[in-house]
Amino acid sequence: MASVVKINVLTVPAEQREVLEKRFASRAGLVESADGFEWFELLRPLEGTDQYLVYTRWRSEADFETWMATSMRDAHAPRGGGEGGEQQKPAASGATLWSFEVVQSAAPKS
Repeated sequence: MASVVKINVLTVPAEQREVLEKRFASRAGLVESADGFEWFELLRPLEGTDQYLVYTRWRSEADFETWMATSMRDAHAPRGGGEGGEQQKPAASGATLWSFEVVQSAAPKS
């Protein structure tokens, strides 16, 4: 069975980049214990775009769907902590989810 890759494309205004990165850092470790989870990367754009890529790889589509229905909801639930106890506003102004099946991969030779 081939792994699946999910790439969440987040449009993040320049003034919200630090906010987004801090929020991901504060949630470090939440996805790593999910059944079927294989890899995570948050990719910051260097030039020409305001889109971050959130890359995750899963053992199967079913594992991803299970995480989406359970733990992901908890990890992305609105949180207090803003000024005056207000809920935090999203750092991204838009999001698109891309899905792929891994058909070939390579690792460095030892």
